[in-house]
Amino acid sequence: MKLRGTGRKLPLIYQSNSGILTVVITIYCTGDWITHLLRPIIASYVHMWRSVSTQTGLLSTHREAMRVRHTSSSCVPQIASALCILLYPGLILIDYGHFQYNCVSLGFALWGVLGVSRGWDLLGSLAFCLALNYKQMELYHSLPFFCFLLGKCFQKGLKGKGFALLIRIACTVLASFLLCWLPFVTEREHALQVVRRLFPVDRGLFEDKVANIWCSLNVFLKIKDTVPRHIQIAVSFCFTFLSLLPTCIKLTVQPSSKGFRFTLVSCALSFFLFSFQVHEKSILLVSLPVCLVLTEIPFMSTWFLLVSTFSMLPLLLKDELLLPSVVTVVAFVIACGTFFPMLENTSEEQLQLKSFAVSVRRHLPGFTFLPRIMQCLFLSSVITMVLLTILSVTLDPPQKLPDLFSVLICFVSCVNFVFFLVYFNIVIMWDSKNGRNRKKID
Repeated sequence: MKLRGTGRKLPLIYQSNSGILTVVITIYCTGDWITHLLRPIIASYVHMWRSVSTQTGLLSTHREAMRVRHTSSSCVPQIASALCILLYPGLILIDYGHFQYNCVSLGFALWGVLGVSRGWDLLGSLAFCLALNYKQMELYHSLPFFCFLLGKCFQKGLKGKGFALLIRIACTVLASFLLCWLPFVTEREHALQVVRRLFPVDRGLFEDKVANIWCSLNVFLKIKDTVPRHIQIAVSFCFTFLSLLPTCIKLTVQPSSKGFRFTLVSCALSFFLFSFQVHEKSILLVSLPVCLVLTEIPFMSTWFLLVSTFSMLPLLLKDELLLPSVVTVVAFVIACGTFFPMLENTSEEQLQLKSFAVSVRRHLPGFTFLPRIMQCLFLSSVITMVLLTILSVTLDPPQKLPDLFSVLICFVSCVNFVFFLVYFNIVIMWDSKNGRNRKKID
């Protein structure tokens, strides 16, 4: 790895061994600028120490984040949840196999979720600002944070405590961004270069084979090559905005910690499926909030985390990570199956679909087979993923279709993700009825 554009000025571009250029905010926030000024031997120890300290911080973050979910005196559910989350294959394989470290930004984002969920709104805002400035892909989580905090201000009243809270949050955000961008505000050219790196529209609609809508449609319509770039940007923006608008409005009007966590999942998944310039590793930004609802919907969360790892299979095979992938997935399935028996947690109540099912039964009285449908879909999804993995490893694709298996993996994963987006939106939109109708339902 090397730094370019150094000298007396602050480094502008950081180039990793994979050739990916990272914006300078990452360097400034993580200490790579300081590391570059040290001798190479000392720098290696600094990198080693930073990696270890980061993982330690992430462990504690997971442990603290689980406290948001549990109020019982027993610590067994907390330990079980933390263990399953730490065994999530996607983050392990990308950070330690693909060597693209996402744990810093995800760790800061977790601190942000913890902060605003426990009422530490200023600390939560600060943590999320650090996550966003470390990696701009945290924009996937920005709207739920904004809507949740704005909803809190509305609840307190904008003519009283709510307005004071809004001012404090705004000052915290501005101060955080000013601190991170301070080295670049003095030179306009450097600041503009950073902005261009934050929004790389020239890199295309999607990156490689990614399991989102545009890559799947591109197999049939070739929209990446035939549709003008500005139209691609406009269409992707409209679809992304419309897909996340209902849940964001719901969170603003009825802010709650549970709604915040589920809206994080829904919005991040909408960004992944519909936004412009998506790469396969962005699914980790959806997996993060899914981990936080693991104890609420263990069946659906485990299923999603397995699909998210499977969606990155072409990248993992390219990096020769088949054996680590199999080992980590098996360990994750064993842990989740031990602590959260998946096929036993498929009742309407455990799927958070009781209110939705009651609403459907008003028009279709015979709609009582929802758990059976979910079990069949899960088994079909798992069998398909296993078969495609075996085919990708054992067979060579036809010469005329060299990307056959990669495209099939992305398409199958995309279908699963669309299903999950519908599911999470149903859970969010029907949640308000759950409290009012619980007695009637019981």
